Amino acid sequence: MVLKFLKGVVEKLKGGLSKARGLFSNIFGRSLSDETIAALEEALISADIGVSLATSIIDDLKARYKKGEFKDTEALMEALKERLVKTLESGEGETELKFSDTPPTVILVVGVNGSGKTTSIAKLAHYLATEQGKNVIVAACDTFRAAAIEQLEKWCERVQSRLKGDRFCRLIKQETGSDPAAVAFDAIEAAIARRADVLIIDTAGRMHTRIPLMEELRKIVRVIQKKIPSAPNECLLVLDATTGQNGISQAEKFREAVKVSGIFLAKLDGTAKGGIVVAIKERLGIPVKFAGIGEKLEDIERFDVASFVEALFGK
Repeated sequence: MVLKFLKGVVEKLKGGLSKARGLFSNIFGRSLSDETIAALEEALISADIGVSLATSIIDDLKARYKKGEFKDTEALMEALKERLVKTLESGEGETELKFSDTPPTVILVVGVNGSGKTTSIAKLAHYLATEQGKNVIVAACDTFRAAAIEQLEKWCERVQSRLKGDRFCRLIKQETGSDPAAVAFDAIEAAIARRADVLIIDTAGRMHTRIPLMEELRKIVRVIQKKIPSAPNECLLVLDATTGQNGISQAEKFREAVKVSGIFLAKLDGTAKGGIVVAIKERLGIPVKFAGIGEKLEDIERFDVASFVEALFGK
């Protein structure tokens, strides 16, 4: 298999997936046998790919092994990587952000408390403003936490300090406890009036099992659609890379309320296993679009399937 990827991206991802890589390190160098394939299945499950998917993958690899398709463990692992790339690959353009032909492009961001949503929004705003040359407005619709509003304001100020000329990254906010949908409405009007290219809407991050949160998300969507019927253009679910199989439950719950179009994989550090990405894509069809690989504004990477798989399973 020929993998096309940027070496720098792979190296960064390798650092974030060091725990996962450790699960597979003992597979390389072993002789090809039934025991080796069994060990690979155990490693896949430990990496949070999930029992069902891991079993399906191993059954396929085992059948091919019995037919003599693999001459050594290296060939086995290459076949595994091919299978995972195929699982993760999306339709053309699906892993890219969808920009509206008529600005502003509206990006709704959802996620549970502690998922890294605030910093992920900051990184996304920075990426869009500095790398894509977009004028950005951020709506602080998580009005239940004063800290969330304050953090977003500080992040937007940092992004703004890096911009030149009349380019901007601005925050629209109201007082703590305000109606989130009202903030979203103000932000839509501001984005239109200021001719912003992108509007990023933060939302509350209370636990996904609380029904009122989902109702609030639906209300925000209804309000912004009164001004822009096609909005939101994207709905990104921020998912903690260390969350494990609970990530599937989070994705399912949020998808019941809004049409989740992609995942921002946050906290991709040395404690992340990474397999949940494959499990969610296989089960729910939701692709990862961005990965957060550090604490700085610049620590954001557009998700590349081949790079991710190589970093997860490569030597």
